[in-house]
Amino acid sequence: MKTDTSINQMPLLELDLLKTIVAIAETGNFSAAASVVHRTPSAVSMQVKRLEEMLGRPVFNRDSRSVQLTAEGGLLLEHGRRVLALNKEIMTRFMSPEVSGVVRLGATDDVAERHLPDLLRRFAQIQCCVTVDVVVDSSSILEKRIRKGDMDLVLVTCNPYKPMAKDVELIHREKLVWAGVQNGVAFEQNPLPISVWEEGCSWRNAGLDSLKKISKEYRVAFMSAHISGQRAAILADLAVAPVPASACVNGLVDLTGKQGLPALQDYGLGMIVHSEPTSSVAAAAQHLRDSFSIMAA
Repeated sequence: MKTDTSINQMPLLELDLLKTIVAIAETGNFSAAASVVHRTPSAVSMQVKRLEEMLGRPVFNRDSRSVQLTAEGGLLLEHGRRVLALNKEIMTRFMSPEVSGVVRLGATDDVAERHLPDLLRRFAQIQCCVTVDVVVDSSSILEKRIRKGDMDLVLVTCNPYKPMAKDVELIHREKLVWAGVQNGVAFEQNPLPISVWEEGCSWRNAGLDSLKKISKEYRVAFMSAHISGQRAAILADLAVAPVPASACVNGLVDLTGKQGLPALQDYGLGMIVHSEPTSSVAAAAQHLRDSFSIMAA
């Protein structure tokens, strides 16, 4: 039987190269990807160069600010994820997992919408035999539930400038800003229309405290427990709101300083872990620590 020598001579893509491409695409830059794949940024650059030479075409468009996939890079990412998933499936069939079980994870709406999808996808790649069940609720309710033993792990908002309970571990902090719609006029109104949530919300407290310090008049024009609701109010130019700086995307802009809008304090994200965590809970907690550490880098 005659064989096609051209197929036999075709180079094989290494899994490490594919893992690096996926890491760059998901983190948005070479430095963050280097932390994910445990290599130096220069080693990651060399991997990309070697892959592009092998394929004979660029995988990324690079400039001083960002890294974007080319059309060919997008196709490589799609197939690369399939190859890595298949590799994981094969290895899972032959290897006994070191960690398995169920993790009951609680998170606030903001964390669930903006961070959890990526965090859980990466965790599933690392710990394929751990199931994560998610509950989305307010910080106050999540704190009560984990202390009753109903949850294994929760992420709650907190004020990093105030003493926290002993079981709350600060794993992330971020600047809060006054967000408004691009080219909007809500921030020019007096009293200032704002969108906030209930008492106890760290974003609300930071926003109201800053306005009271400068004696700026305001009115609560919109209330929503969900960041999607707040975003809708902002995009409709009904109000401005205190939100994390990273949430200012897709039409939302930072208005801090305009029309006298005062600077805001950072907000914190705290993690509370069950007092007697299982190995799967401990693994999930460490994954969250590592992931938010990479975000801050």
